[in-house]
Amino acid sequence: MIKVSNIARDRVSSLMKDDGFNPIQDFVRVGVKSGGCSGLSYELKFDSNQLNEDRLFEDNGVKILVDKKSLLYLVGTTLDYSGGLNGKGFVFNNPNANRTCGCGESFSL
Repeated sequence: MIKVSNIARDRVSSLMKDDGFNPIQDFVRVGVKSGGCSGLSYELKFDSNQLNEDRLFEDNGVKILVDKKSLLYLVGTTLDYSGGLNGKGFVFNNPNANRTCGCGESFSL
């Protein structure tokens, strides 16, 4: 299961509309790929198509697609949004990560 904070929900909805997606029917695709300074990095993009191998979660009104491989790394993660002075963007609060880099965009298990 992947959770979505209230502020992340509001920001996702706004960005989806800006990019021509419908937050009611379209999806946020979340994944993990090799790379980054800690070994693995997060991916986040909008999508209107669900693939057969995708796992669908819905939390706080946001529909999230995760491929099977990425799901192993993301179980229990909360998607948040930070607009503070140190940076602006989506934040993955991942209880599975043993180490994260300074920018928060990559992690290791």
